[in-house]
Amino acid sequence: MIDQVKIGMFLKELRKSKEKTQEEIAEMFGVSSRSVSRWENGNTMPDLGILVELSDYYGVDIREMIDGERKSENMDNEEKDTLLKIAEYTNKEKKQAIIRAVILLSLEMVCAGYTIAMGIMVLKGDGQISAGYAVIPAFITAVFSAMLCINAKGYLKTLTARK
Repeated sequence: MIDQVKIGMFLKELRKSKEKTQEEIAEMFGVSSRSVSRWENGNTMPDLGILVELSDYYGVDIREMIDGERKSENMDNEEKDTLLKIAEYTNKEKKQAIIRAVILLSLEMVCAGYTIAMGIMVLKGDGQISAGYAVIPAFITAVFSAMLCINAKGYLKTLTARK
């Protein structure tokens, strides 16, 4: 639940830390000094657009503005470290999935090319080449295609599991 009084006190504290008057803040954000007074007393809240501008001006996160208090620096650093680790892990998974996809696609293309070449030879031949020379590589191509789809599906599953 949003505590307007707490937010108001926080806004007042931030304004005073910048050594600004209510009138100066009002002029900066295109509102009346009475509006700034109402915000700081917890009677009203700034519009969302102004709240975002205030958070930028005071250099605080919008979540801190809505909570009406600064978060500890340690918590911010811990969150940043965690996010960096997650990003690093995600990049590693992404690279592995791409490498697997490139290898599987390359193998699939080689098999498909071989299948086509053998198919042409079987069709043009006089029975000297068995159809197995085309069927077996076609089957292997299908296996590589399935593996490529499974690789993509597995990677997408890890992405959606994180949300």
